Amino acid sequence: MADTAPTRFKIEFQADNGIWSDVRGPDGAVLTFDDEATARAKLAELYPVEVQMERYGGRKRTRVIRILTDEDDWPERRR
Repeated sequence: MADTAPTRFKIEFQADNGIWSDVRGPDGAVLTFDDEATARAKLAELYPVEVQMERYGGRKRTRVIRILTDEDDWPERRR
């Protein structure tokens, strides 16, 4: 079965304890983007210091990741 869903991206931030969390908007929903460039621009807007530090050898604390679709729906979820 071919994947026809468009590729989406989201931003994650690593807390001091090492746990990655989704970046959420003011409404509490996970911020998602249609293309990676837009996601990276928003990342730089929200976390300018961290993004600059990463470019010059600082610890990686932010990332843009591709959202994968769940094709098999396992384990079966209630509808």
